[in-house]
Amino acid sequence: MKSTFEKMGGTYTLGTDGIYYPNLVSTDEKPHYGKYGMLRRTYLKEHRPAKYSLYMLEDRLTAHLNAVDDEAQERMGILVRQMMEKQGVTEELKARDQMVWVGVVNNIRNAAEEIVLKELIYR
Repeated sequence: MKSTFEKMGGTYTLGTDGIYYPNLVSTDEKPHYGKYGMLRRTYLKEHRPAKYSLYMLEDRLTAHLNAVDDEAQERMGILVRQMMEKQGVTEELKARDQMVWVGVVNNIRNAAEEIVLKELIYR
């Protein structure tokens, strides 16, 4: 008679002590997430423990964090580009007054990050 673990596709390995041990190798993809994936993981762990546990039990946490990080990075690029166009931040401004350009771009990045955090990370 097969165990529930075997019915779900699990396998066992016979140890040197004569006991069968389950092969618990994660099938989850390798992590490549960065800042936004880590922020999402911390948020889930601290504020949504049931969802965090579900992702862990279903072996989907890394895939979820990778997807959130990728989406956040893409959204940041789009938002920064759109905001720079709308505010008229150009290479000509950068050449003319570099400090003003740096200040404006930093403000744009901070605003874009606030949007990304609210839309993707803390939901």
